[in-house]
Amino acid sequence: METLINGLHHVTALASGAQKNVDFYTGILGLRMVKKTINFDAPDVYHLYYGDEAGSPGTIMTFFPYGGLTRGRKGVGQLTYTAFTIPQNALSYWMDRLAKYNIPFDKPAKRFDETFIRFEDNDGLGIELVAAANDTRRGWNGGTVPAENAITGFHTVTLHENKADGTLRLLTDVMQHRVVAQDGDYTRLAAGNGAPGSYVDVLHQPTALRGLQGAGTVHHVAFSTDSDATQLRIREQLLSAGYGPTTVQDRNYFHSIYFREPGGVLFEIATNPPGFAIDEEPGRLGKELKLPAWYEPRRAQIEAGLEPIEMRAFS
Repeated sequence: METLINGLHHVTALASGAQKNVDFYTGILGLRMVKKTINFDAPDVYHLYYGDEAGSPGTIMTFFPYGGLTRGRKGVGQLTYTAFTIPQNALSYWMDRLAKYNIPFDKPAKRFDETFIRFEDNDGLGIELVAAANDTRRGWNGGTVPAENAITGFHTVTLHENKADGTLRLLTDVMQHRVVAQDGDYTRLAAGNGAPGSYVDVLHQPTALRGLQGAGTVHHVAFSTDSDATQLRIREQLLSAGYGPTTVQDRNYFHSIYFREPGGVLFEIATNPPGFAIDEEPGRLGKELKLPAWYEPRRAQIEAGLEPIEMRAFS
């Protein structure tokens, strides 16, 4: 069978301010700013991308920072926790680092026989760091975190559901995921090679409170596909199964289709090419505000309306 879904591509969330978002993800978490652009559907708002050195699919956390946006509430119908992988022996380093910056975190816990810590960013977005032995990816060695302790990319996303059956059917019957483990209310699925970055955890809690969108909540999760051709094939399968995906949208660095899974989480299928070096040299990713060609005539107006941001020094 042809592989149409490889695993995770990116996760996009909402924030209440750009500078504090940059400080947290590049300064404290040590991710690379791989692209500074705008929300193509709302050009008065940044779209900030963080990831590994190249912004590889499966490492990319992105944000729409709306100044002053009211905080949301994590709950059912949302992606509630985004888990990143760290080296297996790096948990102590990260607990010390979070404490240094006065970021509360839960004591280490286990799920699916993996140890993780859980905390929130400055808007309340749920984050986990998983000490994984089976991740061959390497973290960025040019950031604020030493390479031997650096985040290597996504591990898992958690979908919080009142009714899990429809979500599981979509993932297994249409989106080429397979169930690989069960741990209490959690069902773990994997796609592609079954390594970190391909996992989706479905948390089934029938009586849990529904989430409210706002700062500190996830807008959508994107899954990786190899090409425009594989994207069109998975789109046809989604149409045939009644999920109503959008037409293909040009996001400059990838092409996208969108649809909602049965529990309400917005899904995207994003192509791996062309990637983030299409308009910047690899060594200068994230240095300048990049606009798609159709917004270039409005550059002065757009820049004037955006919050100034800078890369601040963190140790």
